[in-house]
This record gives sequence, C-alpha cells and structure tokens, in this order.
Amino acid sequence: MWRQIKRGIFNIASATILIFAAAGATWAQPGVVTHAGTLPDGATFLIEVPANWNGTLFLYSHGYVVPGSPNPAQDFAITDPATRFFMLSSGFALAGSSYATTGWAIQQALPDQIAVLDIFSQTVGTPKRTIAWGHSLGGMITAGLIQLYPDRFDAALPMCGVLSGGIATWNTALDSAFAFKTLLGAPGLQVANITDPVGNLKLAEGLLAAAAGTAQGRARLSLVAALGDTPGWFTPLSPEPSPADFADQQINQFLWASMVDFPFAFAFRAELEFRAQGNPSWNTGVDYRRQFEHSADAAEVRALYAQAGLDLDADLKMLNETERIGADPQAANYLKENITYNGEIHIPVLTLHTTGDGLVVVENESAYRDIVGEEGNERFLRRRFISRAGHCAFTPAETIAAMKALLNRLDTGQWGPLDVTDLNNEAEALGSSFNIFANSAGMIVPVAPAFVEFHPSQYLRPFDAEDKDHDKD
Repeated sequence: MWRQIKRGIFNIASATILIFAAAGATWAQPGVVTHAGTLPDGATFLIEVPANWNGTLFLYSHGYVVPGSPNPAQDFAITDPATRFFMLSSGFALAGSSYATTGWAIQQALPDQIAVLDIFSQTVGTPKRTIAWGHSLGGMITAGLIQLYPDRFDAALPMCGVLSGGIATWNTALDSAFAFKTLLGAPGLQVANITDPVGNLKLAEGLLAAAAGTAQGRARLSLVAALGDTPGWFTPLSPEPSPADFADQQINQFLWASMVDFPFAFAFRAELEFRAQGNPSWNTGVDYRRQFEHSADAAEVRALYAQAGLDLDADLKMLNETERIGADPQAANYLKENITYNGEIHIPVLTLHTTGDGLVVVENESAYRDIVGEEGNERFLRRRFISRAGHCAFTPAETIAAMKALLNRLDTGQWGPLDVTDLNNEAEALGSSFNIFANSAGMIVPVAPAFVEFHPSQYLRPFDAEDKDHDKD
C-alpha cells in the first residue's frame, strides 16, 4: 500500500538533504574501521572509526522513512558523502542506527540510538565527547535524546528538526487539512482517523488540482497554507519570490502541498494513528481568525482574497463555526511521549534551518526557542539559518561550518563568533569540493554559502510537555 504513495522529487521517504550519491566514488576513504550489526529489536547499526580518531563521536539520527522504503543506518553517508569524508578525515567517529521500524519511529529510535552508544563503548571505547545530530525527524530525535538521556551527550546539532514536538506538529497539520476540507467542500475527505490512505490522498490531490485552476480556489489554498505557515518558496537554488509577488508565492505553496505535504497530511497520518491507536490531534478551542492573524503568510492571503473577490472574514467565520475534531486521549499521550519538549537543556545546542522549508517550517525554531527560554536555558541554545528553499537543503560546507562552531563552543566554553559573515567565510574557506548542491536536474553545481540573519515568526500551535497550549497574544 505505502509504495503507491511515495514521492520522489524531494525524496521525502527519508526526509533527506542533498543527493550526492552519484559522486560517492569521489569520496572513497581507506583506513576506517567499520562495525555493523543488528540490535535485538531488528534495527541495524553502523559505526565508523577513523585511524586518527580524536575521541569525539557523532551519533547520527536519520529522518522519516516511508514504510516499505529502504532504511539504512547512517543514511547521510550515502546522500552526503562529502560531509562524511570531512568528518572521518578530521578524526571524528560516526555512528547511528536504522531504528527498528520506519514511519514515525520516535518510540523505537530513542532506545535504539542509546543502544548504539553502548555498543560503541563496548567495541571501540568510551568517547571523550558525544555529539548528537540529525536531520528532519532525526533532528527531532536528536532533541529528544538530549532531553531523555542528558548524561550521554556533550552537545547537539538538530538540523531542519521537527522542534515544535509531536503534538504541535500534527495539530498544525490538522489545522491545514481541516481548513482544506472545510473551505473546498469535501465531505468524503478524512483529516483524522484515516481508513484508506491511498484513496484519501488521491481524493485530496484531485481537490487540490481543481482548486488551483480558479482564482477563488487559489485564494483559499493560500489560507490553507497560511494556517501552517507554508513558505512561498519551493525550489532550492531558485531566487526567492519578491515579498509582493503573491501569485508566485501561492504557486510555490501549491508545489509544497502537491509534492510533499499532502502525503503526510492525508496518507502518512494513518501510520501515526496506527501506532498511537487513535487520533492524537485536535482543533477544539482553536480560534482560526487569531491563527490567521499570526501567520507569516497573512498579507498574501489578504491580497489573493481581494483579487478573487472573496470575503476573507466569511471564510474565517466558517472555519470557526465548523464542528471540530477531538483527540483520543491515549493517542495524544502517545504523541506527547514521542515526543514533546520541556526546555530542559544543559549542554550546547546549535540548530540549523533553511528559511524556505515547507515540510518542517522554520517556525519550528521559534517553538523550541520559546520553551527553552521559559525554562531559563537560552544560554545553551543558538539558532542559525540558511537562505534557501527546500527541506534540509544544506551544502556540506554549511553543515561543516555549523559543526565547527559547535565544537568551538565545547572547546572554549563560550559561543564564539556566530554572525553570518564569519559562518559564510568559514564555509567558503572549505573550497569548491564542499560548496556544492544537487540542482533540480540532479547535477552537482557550485553554490555559495547562504547563512543569513533571520527571525522566524512564532509557531502557530505551540504545545509543551506540561500539557498546555500556549496563548499567542
């Protein structure tokens, strides 16, 4: 069943980064001792130790894998061999597991990753320093590891991470799906308790295509996008649409919906609901007018509604008056445990996010910053941003520059220069072999570093581990 709903262009099967596999032979690396095997629960693991190991271990957590897809441990070694080459050449050991299951595998990933640390200590030795890092769902797992096992880690680098937590993430997805169903009049569409993922996604995609064909439909799709803060920028390496080019922004939001987001909202949710044994999301009590006012896309929506001759107030009123969806308590508790953040960090954490990420929106960084700040731990956290469209769309040079900044924090005890000029210079100094990216044609092309000063808006449905939604006014 799941094979029928995979999508290829953004490789959301592993929620990946860059596709450098074609250049992998260039990065062949001798002198690395490999330990591989299978954990008791069936997860595979991979440990790589260079001859010049410096005592630091990076534990990698990979992203979401669609059930039925390949699920290798340390998949970044395949998709980004340049970064792997740099890390091993620099004396860092690498380790990671596949997790025992695919999909929303937080429950399995957390203990599996700790089991890999135990195996590393038994077979290689106890690291002097252990750094957790990962992309997308792996960024979420990274933040979960340092929260649940704080004594096992010295620092963390969550990249493009789902840092709003499980409940907030799926509540936000429900908001957009609920608005899509309500505004486009699709009574047969399932936004929760999905029983036919393939058919449900097919229905949603048909409605999406029809709506995109009219000015009224496009305006309403922009409101759907706004309730999830979907950016109006889709293709990495393309120029960002101008702030006033609302038509172009809406086209890009349509691409995010059709190629990336709708499979999660209308099909892959079923996998989560199966795990949780019910619907873990709710929109009871949500004021969609207030949600809209806080959206980063509000100006676009107002402009497109005016151009289409639609009444925005009437549509917001309809959303607020439509019957809501409640969560199954045991399912919500499952999602809270897998995982919601409490802000308790006491080691250096550096996050990295692209500004034009439409799968894990950049506002996730605001949610994490807020809960960390509420606990008084902001001194441990730094956030940095890359001006580029795409999910986890980092160059090896940008990744390495962030790693070096985090290592410097460990070495000195202070956050050193982290302004964008310094970071861009650090990345650029790595040279042409690392300042690369795969373009839309799959060709590896040179790309300048793109660290940028950026301040994401607030996350629209924040939720914390104390079982509370945060007031947004």
